[in-house]
Amino acid sequence: MGSTRGGTRRAAKPKRRVQPRLVALGLAAFVTLVAWAVLVWVAIHYGRSARAGESGKWAYLAAASIGAVICLFVCLWLVTVLLRRIGVLEDNRQRAEPHRH
Repeated sequence: MGSTRGGTRRAAKPKRRVQPRLVALGLAAFVTLVAWAVLVWVAIHYGRSARAGESGKWAYLAAASIGAVICLFVCLWLVTVLLRRIGVLEDNRQRAEPHRH
């Protein structure tokens, strides 16, 4: 028979350290989120100006809107990469395997 203390011997848990790459990913995601917020604010301002009769502001509105969409996409992508590296999300992408017919 086994001992009465079976399974109690465990290795010490490794201490978590700050990883600079993860901090950089978090900061990059935060910066793109702030850029998104600024671009949305600018787009609202240009939209109000364009509706008030300044027709030249429509191009600025379009550019700010496209920039905001790009910033939000990049922010979400960076957050996803960060969560995968931390281990919160699993990487379930299929590996490239030869097709069998």
